[in-house]
This record gives sequence, structure tokens and C-alpha cells, in this order.
Amino acid sequence: MNIVIIKYNAGNIFSVDYALRRLGVKAEITGDHEAILSADKVIFPGVGEASTTMKYLRSHGLDDLICSLRQPVLGICIGMQLMCRRSEEGDTPCLHVFDEKVTRFHTEDGIKVPHMGWNSLQNLRSPLFDGLPTNPYVYFVHSYRVGVGAHTVATSDYPAPFSAALQRDNFYALQFHPEKSGAVGEIILRNFLTLSSN
Repeated sequence: MNIVIIKYNAGNIFSVDYALRRLGVKAEITGDHEAILSADKVIFPGVGEASTTMKYLRSHGLDDLICSLRQPVLGICIGMQLMCRRSEEGDTPCLHVFDEKVTRFHTEDGIKVPHMGWNSLQNLRSPLFDGLPTNPYVYFVHSYRVGVGAHTVATSDYPAPFSAALQRDNFYALQFHPEKSGAVGEIILRNFLTLSSN
């Protein structure tokens, strides 16, 4: 199986690669268009800032490329946020795979920002979550959130419900970090790797 992790100006790429290695899977880390197009599965991870990251994706033609992919694609953290329509962070137009807006958590809600640490998932409805226990715990680090909408396939609360995962056609996205979520994260990554291409 040919797995590609998209290489771009966002952190967290190597921790995802390490998590795949623990599963016995070797991935190629690349920004090469042909390698990405020919992959069986594509992972779009990241930790970073929306406007500078989108600028990088556009300047390297990765924005249109990602949207054109037909194999299973998994966005993680800012990868998920960049797959939405727009982000409040820098008022940034994003990839618009999902017709959702990314908004900042508000400290006036009595919460700490960023939302950082373990939190449970609810309302799971995706093959990514096959075999998981009820309300499993996963690891989050984020200051921006996506509301609950038509493509939400898992939620979490902080303090109100937000999208912990999105899915549309061959595009899957996680706000949390499966590579930092222990056995639960390993199951999710393994489920992604076993998805069939459309």
C-alpha cells in the first residue's frame, strides 16, 4: 500500500509518520504532485496558522491538488480546518471541501484557550470509528473549532458541542490528534488505512 503524508509548512508531520511506523506502515513524506496523485491513501496533517499555511498551499499548487483527490484523504488538526470553507484565523479562505466555517473558542465562555488535553467523542458515525469503545477519549490541541453541521461524524464538548470529525465522500478529517491518542488513535489510523478507494 502506497501511503503519502503531504509535506508542507506545517508541523506534526513526523509524529504522524512515527505513528504509522508503529503500525508497521511506511509512508512517503512529499509535496510532489505525481506522488500524491498516485498514492492509495493521503494524509494531510498539520499544526500551524491558517493564512500562512493556505498561502503556502496556493503557491505550490497543493490547494487545487488536494481538492481533486479521489482516494481516501485524512486531514488532521489544522488539516481539517483548512479543508473547511473559511477560517476566522486571519479571515482566511480555505479549501472548501466542507462547507463549514472555522471559529475561535471564546475565553468568555469560562474556558482556557487553546483546548488542550484529553476529551471524549460522542455521536460517532464513520467507518473510521469501527471497533472503538463508547465515548472514547482522544487528544486535542486547538484554539479554533468547527461547528456541528451536515458533515459532522463525531462531536466533542468544550463547553458546547463542536465537530471532532468530518466526512464527505472520500474526505475524512479529525480535529484531534490520532497519533497522540494511544490505542484509540491507532484503531482510527488503522481503520483509515483499510478504507477502500471510491
